[in-house]
Amino acid sequence: MADHISHTESVCPQCLQRVPAMRVTSDNETRLIKHCPEHGAFSTPVWRSTHTATNFTDWLRPKIPSTPPTISATIEKGCPFDCGLCKEHRQHSCMALIEVTWRCNLSCPVCFASATNANNIKKDPTKEEIFQLLDTTMRTTGGCNLQFSGGEPTIRDDLPELVAEAKRIGFPFVQINTNGVRAAHDADYVARLAAAGVDSVFLQFDGLSESTWQAFRKADLRETKAKAIKAFADAQIGIVLVPVISPTINRDEIGDIIRFAIERAPAVRGVHFQPISYFGRYPVTPADNERITLPELAEELERQTDHLVATGDFVPPTCEHALCSFHANYIINEDKSLSLLSVPKNSCNCKPKPAAEGAEKARAFVRSQWAAAEEKNGVNPVGNELDSFIQQASTKRFAISAMAFQDAWSLDIERLKGCCIHVVAPDGRLIPFCAYNLTAADGTTLYREA
Repeated sequence: MADHISHTESVCPQCLQRVPAMRVTSDNETRLIKHCPEHGAFSTPVWRSTHTATNFTDWLRPKIPSTPPTISATIEKGCPFDCGLCKEHRQHSCMALIEVTWRCNLSCPVCFASATNANNIKKDPTKEEIFQLLDTTMRTTGGCNLQFSGGEPTIRDDLPELVAEAKRIGFPFVQINTNGVRAAHDADYVARLAAAGVDSVFLQFDGLSESTWQAFRKADLRETKAKAIKAFADAQIGIVLVPVISPTINRDEIGDIIRFAIERAPAVRGVHFQPISYFGRYPVTPADNERITLPELAEELERQTDHLVATGDFVPPTCEHALCSFHANYIINEDKSLSLLSVPKNSCNCKPKPAAEGAEKARAFVRSQWAAAEEKNGVNPVGNELDSFIQQASTKRFAISAMAFQDAWSLDIERLKGCCIHVVAPDGRLIPFCAYNLTAADGTTLYREA
């Protein structure tokens, strides 16, 4: 018998039409259950927890919806078909992504953008077109954090110019989403990115074993990643390691990734896990054992680090919907242990807060944590313990976070309406990330190829 049922809406994985859906919690598992009149029933695990700190119903965090400052779409078909954003959206932009190329120097089977190193793909947007997108995004968001993505953005020789223009018109934080392949072999290019104003890189980093890299990227990239980390560190660009976690490929490497990152702090500012989602052609529904949910990831972090971190350390987001992510912030001690900086969930004041307030807090945190640490030289003139702690906090902070992106089987429209990570479409509209990348089981897209 079900313990808890809540209602939402989703889409059919076969035809992408909107359908009613229920979140049904029984024992330690919550499933998203839906039925399409044409294609039948679908049931997907979205939350599996055996720990009281990540209990499904207690995890939810209420927010007061905040309409985005600029509405660019009218409601005709309803969510998720009228993104732009429309007045049904409940959150401001925390991070805007601009895709500057659809090319890539890898051929990964796991890719949001279905990027390729083949020649028969559409041309990159011109520099002038991207400048126009930057102007539009600044006008519609008021100046959120910005990420250049792709494809592999470092394929573009003029990427430093794009970064410089973004900084010139006022974007406070500019990040590059990259696989690090070019950075590993082109220190001059990395120096140009740093001089242009890049604050941080989201560095694809799936594990420490050859088998993991072969499975995810069709190449052993361990040496390449090590060289890329050194190049970004030497250029004083903050590094966030971004592993895709698959329960059948690299689930047992979660703890090793954390230890690897701590050893390379403060150059590495944290780890941002992404439980695998399923995009592109998946004619057969992904099996339950092919999914890992956020609470399972939190529990693995505690187990695989020998309690270096605890499941109860992790808290729901202040920005996006509570079921989308978790985070915890630490200080790295001299013995490489971690001391928790963020407030545990059981200590938080969970009265409803304006969603826009959470978005601004998230933007500020990203700017302060994911950029390179500022090392302070010399002796503290005051020498008291508080000043020493503040200095240590500024250079030894370390963040662990995770975000569960939604696919056609797991899409929850309530979550989608609370999204604060928006892709800038080629026509300048802001599209929630999971809507922009959504594909049906046969690979049909909702927005990306429109």
